[in-house]
Amino acid sequence: MKRTHIKDLHTELGNTVTINCWVDVARDQGKMAFFDFRDASGKVQGVVFGKPDVLEIAKTLRPEWVVAVTGVVNERNDKTAKAFIEDAIKTGIRDAFVKDIEIEITHIEVLNKAETPVFDITESTEGINEEVRLRNRYLDLRTQRMHKNMKMRHKVSKVCRDFLDNHDFMELETPILTKSTPEGARDYMVPSRLSPHHFYALPQSPQQYKQLLMTAGMERYFQFARCMRDEDLRGDRQPEFTQLDMEISFASEEDVMQLNEELLIKIVTELYPEKRIQEIPFPRIPYAKAMEKYGNDRPDIREDKNDENLLAFCWIVDFPFFEKTADSDDPQAQGEWTFTHNPFSLSKPDHIEHLKNKENIADIIAAQYDICLNGYEIGGGSVRAHDPEVLRSILQILGHDDEKIQENFGHMLKALASGTPPHGGIAWGFDRLMMILQNEKTIREVIAFPKNGEGRDPMMDAPSKVTNKQLQELHIELTEIKKPE
Repeated sequence: MKRTHIKDLHTELGNTVTINCWVDVARDQGKMAFFDFRDASGKVQGVVFGKPDVLEIAKTLRPEWVVAVTGVVNERNDKTAKAFIEDAIKTGIRDAFVKDIEIEITHIEVLNKAETPVFDITESTEGINEEVRLRNRYLDLRTQRMHKNMKMRHKVSKVCRDFLDNHDFMELETPILTKSTPEGARDYMVPSRLSPHHFYALPQSPQQYKQLLMTAGMERYFQFARCMRDEDLRGDRQPEFTQLDMEISFASEEDVMQLNEELLIKIVTELYPEKRIQEIPFPRIPYAKAMEKYGNDRPDIREDKNDENLLAFCWIVDFPFFEKTADSDDPQAQGEWTFTHNPFSLSKPDHIEHLKNKENIADIIAAQYDICLNGYEIGGGSVRAHDPEVLRSILQILGHDDEKIQENFGHMLKALASGTPPHGGIAWGFDRLMMILQNEKTIREVIAFPKNGEGRDPMMDAPSKVTNKQLQELHIELTEIKKPE
């Protein structure tokens, strides 16, 4: 018999159906047995009575067993029976317990038995040791809270895709194996077997590729990009994470900011109606004012910080393009110039000549913007340097000599010189956004299979050692570095 999803049972009153599901709760009451069954769409009660052969099988069932249950869909006759939860019908989230109907079971097929779970699947696992949860993530994801987090992540990404598609964006993928260039955090390196002693880098972001897509005439691009950075971890960081990345040709700062503001408002109003955006349009705060008033460039401007359903978006604008690094020998001393965002940005129009002439460097203001929410930076972008000579000047200010510029960025300079339109874009920290929207404390709660706080995957036991044969194929020999005494 064709499978019926639990969320659709209310349309099958009086009919015989089959549901494929997990046993959520089992209650043996002698001559009768009651069950709560669940699938990805909801929960429903099932009951066995008056059928000794079926009851015999029913009494063997345990929580988390996977079963195919056939029976008649009946109205519940108790006084507490209620209709489907209206919100659950609308969102499809597995909060729904079908309370107005039940299944009178006529047949049970056990599809797979289950060992007793290491923690209770029917309750939230927030208070359980995270290492245990991550080691058994496939169980953790069965809980209602985690299932809802994954479901809402899907729904937010779908709203983004549909919105951007309606605004003439193309979703395009960029490579995972790329080139290591000095432009940000530490790279993850991948040795090449076919090119001995050479390495790929995993992308910190699709920055160069998305600009090259503008050179290629795509005009409007986006993707949910996987990014990897070998940096110290915290609650809102992971070794690999997801960006909603986009780029627009012939766009100003205002164009990018208005479009992204519209999309963020749409996400909240359509999917989180219980939440309130504090101020629309989003306030715009110059970097200098944010540092003076809040002491940081990702201020939490909520009027009531105890209200978890209050969303206070703001834009931080007018960033300095460059800042001085600390001297490696004397942290109090200033070293070389570095960028505040990335080296591919453009300055404000009236500062472009300063970039070209490499003058008044400390005063150059970048055409950059961050979007912040409740004290977190959830996105950042800029108008880009589309003139190769401007990009060359920026790299020279950062201390790169001509040989290194050609070695690391020659492909970008060549592409920009082929006829590249003015363009700008932004990248959201998609995991951070979902963490805030779902009222979670870390991004690990909104990622299906995250790493722990040490960057390890306890479930897969990664990273792990490899065999000598694998190392030999890659022309790699391991040596032990002696720790200083």
